[in-house]
Amino acid sequence: MKHLVWLAPTFFCVPVLILICGCASGARPNDVAAPTRFRAYVGTYNGPKSQGIYTFTFNAATGELGPVELAAPAANPSFLALHPDGRHLYAVGEGKKAGAVSAFAIQADGKLTYLNQAATVGAGPCHLTADKTGRMVIAANYGGGSVVAFPVKPDGLVGEHTGFVQHADNSGGATQSQPHAHSVNISPDNRFAFVADLGLNQVLTYKIDPANATFDAHDPAFVKVAPGSGPRHFCFHPNGKFAYVINEIALTVTAFRFDAAHGTLTEIQTLSTLPAADGPGPKPGWSTAEVVAHPGGKFLYGSNRGHDTIAVFAIADDGSLSLVQNALAEVKVPRNFALDPTGQWLFTEGQKSDNIALFRVDAATGKLAFTGKKFEVGSPVCIKFLPLR
Repeated sequence: MKHLVWLAPTFFCVPVLILICGCASGARPNDVAAPTRFRAYVGTYNGPKSQGIYTFTFNAATGELGPVELAAPAANPSFLALHPDGRHLYAVGEGKKAGAVSAFAIQADGKLTYLNQAATVGAGPCHLTADKTGRMVIAANYGGGSVVAFPVKPDGLVGEHTGFVQHADNSGGATQSQPHAHSVNISPDNRFAFVADLGLNQVLTYKIDPANATFDAHDPAFVKVAPGSGPRHFCFHPNGKFAYVINEIALTVTAFRFDAAHGTLTEIQTLSTLPAADGPGPKPGWSTAEVVAHPGGKFLYGSNRGHDTIAVFAIADDGSLSLVQNALAEVKVPRNFALDPTGQWLFTEGQKSDNIALFRVDAATGKLAFTGKKFEVGSPVCIKFLPLR
C-alpha cells in the first residue's frame, strides 16, 4: 500500500469516511444530484515504486483523498479506458516489441480482477479508448505506427483484433522518420475515431462500426498540422463543435472547427503552450504531452514537460484560444494530467518524480492554484475517474 504525503495539514481534518458514506444531510431520497464522490484509477510504468494499476477515492466536494492502493498488478499499464457500464476497465501494456490490451473487472472494493488480454499487433501501444456503446476498444501503437480495434464481449472480455490499419512511412526528421500513432479519440456522436500521428504530422479520421468492432478510412482521410509539429493527444470541446490537438515537438496546440455531419476538421489557429518570454518553437529537452478541455467549455489545459508547467487557455465562442497562465505543475515531467469530472480540481502526474499533485480550478478564470497536496504513485501516466453512488 502507498501512503499520501500531506503538505498542507489543514486538509487532513476531514475523515476519509466521507468518501464512501451515503447522502448529504437534508437531501431528499428522490433528489438526483451530480456525483461528487469518485474512484480514480492510475495507469503507470513499472519500476521500483510501481507494479501496475493503482486506485484511490476522491471527494470533489471537499478535495479529500483516500489511501492509494494497488488495484491490480500489470505490465506497464500506462493508459487506461473505462467501459461505459462502469464495471470494466481496459489497459494497454507497452511492450517495446509487442503490446497488448488487457481487460479487468471492477470489484465493489475498487480492486481489479484480470480477465484476459489480446495482442495489439504492433509495438508500444500507448493509448486506447472504448466507444460509447461499449462494444469496441481501439488502441494506438506508437512503436508500430498503427491502429487496432477489438470487440468487447458481453462479459467484458476483449476478443482478438477485428480491425487494423498500418500508417504509411514518412520522412520528417529525427523523431518523425516513421509513423507514430499516439492517441485515439472518438467523436461525440460515436461515428468517427481521430488518431493523432506524431510521425506523420496528421490527425487521421476513421469511420467506426461498433457492432463489428471495425473501422475504415474516412474521406478526407486526415488533416495536416504544420511540418515538424508532432501531434500527440487530442480532445473535443464539450459542445462537440471544436477539437484540439497538442503538438509534442513544436510545443503548440492547434484548434479545429469540427463539422460533425461530414466528420471533418478545419484549423482555426495554432499557438504556443509556453509563456511569451520563452519564445515560440521547439526547445531542447522540452515537449508537450496532454490536452484536456474543461467540462464547462470555457478553458483548455495542456502540459509542458521539461518546462514542467500546465498551460491554461481561455476558449472563445468561436473555439479560438488565448493563453492565460502557465502554472507550475509541482511534479517532474507531467506526462499526463486530469480534471476531475466536476471540473473543480486538476491532478498533475509526475512521471519522473513518482507523485501526483492536486490543484484547485478557479471557476471564473480557469487558473490553477496548488492545494499543497501531493501523494506518491510510482511513474504515473494516466488517471480515469469512476463515479461512486
